Amino acid sequence: MLLLALDTATPAVTVALHDGSRVLAESREVDARRHGELLLPAVDRVLAEAGLKLDAVSDIVVGVGPGPYTGLRVGLVTAATFGAVLDVPVHGLCSLDGLAYAAGLDEPFVVATDARRKEVYWARYADARTRLTEPAVDRPADIADQVAGVPAVGAGALLYDAVFTGVRREAPEHQSAAALASLAAEKLAAGEEFLPDRPLYLRRPDAQVPANYKVVTPK
Repeated sequence: MLLLALDTATPAVTVALHDGSRVLAESREVDARRHGELLLPAVDRVLAEAGLKLDAVSDIVVGVGPGPYTGLRVGLVTAATFGAVLDVPVHGLCSLDGLAYAAGLDEPFVVATDARRKEVYWARYADARTRLTEPAVDRPADIADQVAGVPAVGAGALLYDAVFTGVRREAPEHQSAAALASLAAEKLAAGEEFLPDRPLYLRRPDAQVPANYKVVTPK
């Protein structure tokens, strides 16, 4: 087994290789505006660090979000392309699950990432491996009663720490493909199901077709 994991659902552009037992190499750069520019060089780096070629990969693991439209689709399209070219399966995982796994908590907690527009993507967990709720997007003030005092991790929790009063500052802020790959390796070994490699947007993209634009017709 050789898993190539990647995620672009958060500002982190992150890639990792996992052989089913351990992480062989990982790359992570945080830049919310350069997902498309940074992802493929990151793949090249982790392969070079591990001394392997792309054709050695047996499975692709990709974070399916939730995340902003533009960044998220970079990782999903890349994963789908690799899967088609290599003729290997592509396994989708909720990106929040990767953050939860990296946090490693064995008690109930929440994961929250920055969804922009003064909102967060978030979900509730029983422990690092068990998500209790479907991912959602909300304004922090609207979920204050549900998250106040509850252990919380992620960039969204750090950004709105007046609401997420149980934030764990020592936990990872952004996604780690190493955690995503390790979680996927466990799920594959246990025969567990994955999500389809389709985006969890949860809301419409920021870019919209202009309304009431002026029609220009030839005379």
